[in-house]
Amino acid sequence: MNVFVIGIGLIGGSLAKDIKSTQEDVTVYGIDSNDTHLAEAKELGIIDKKATYQDLQLADMVIVSIPVDVMVTEIPKILDAVPEDCVVFDVGSTKALICKTLESHPKRRNFLACHPISGTEFSGPSAAINDLFRDKTNIICEVELTAFKLQEKALQIFQAIGMRIRYMNPEAHDKHIAYVSHLSHISAFMLGKTVIEKEKNERDIFDMAGSGFESTVRLAKSSPAMWTPIFKQNKENVVETLDEYIQNLTAFKELLLQDDYEGIYNEMNNTNKIKGILKGIPLNKK
Repeated sequence: MNVFVIGIGLIGGSLAKDIKSTQEDVTVYGIDSNDTHLAEAKELGIIDKKATYQDLQLADMVIVSIPVDVMVTEIPKILDAVPEDCVVFDVGSTKALICKTLESHPKRRNFLACHPISGTEFSGPSAAINDLFRDKTNIICEVELTAFKLQEKALQIFQAIGMRIRYMNPEAHDKHIAYVSHLSHISAFMLGKTVIEKEKNERDIFDMAGSGFESTVRLAKSSPAMWTPIFKQNKENVVETLDEYIQNLTAFKELLLQDDYEGIYNEMNNTNKIKGILKGIPLNKK
């Protein structure tokens, strides 16, 4: 099987590593606008061969792992170049625009809109790791528009590397992911910004920062080149989540100003339910 990975970073590289470790007779081709990334991926054994779009005629599977704004222009070109029995899937964090863009493409049946929800704050080929996606959710949108045999080809790979599958329409995906992913990244970036600005006057602040601060701002290490287009494409949903988040922050500040520490306790105690949610326990169960 010839697998092409377009964009050899954390996600594309990790998928390549897992596919190579779980599938027999696989050749992984790499395409990237960054020649250094290609050379590094080849040296690390993530890819077997460097390639270009002209080689896509050889592809059985194409993984598109590039910024979401670039996907909108590049995936139509990729679909134009692949053979009829090739499945192309993306890993983007927004789905509505790409699905809308491809709805009339002659090879729409070859495309599977995916979002594997996993990652780290690191980027580039050296960030790729095995088992990044094991027991993680992969959201698939508009699966009914993909040819059944090509769905099966991709789903077999997802199952082999340990992903859970959930189906969702693109609009619902973008709305929900704004809360559980996009807002988290904005919060991390802005917390980091706040501390950096304060650090100009208080040099000791980072000496006092513990593991709680480090874990909270971890996402602020993420690539701005990747996240800015995500916020742009999902602007409406992101603004809605920010409005709600700002309201909660303002309400918490007001409780402090009013010395309402019982109210603060209750707010935090109620929010402790998140522990159960993240373990899959419904809110109405103890």
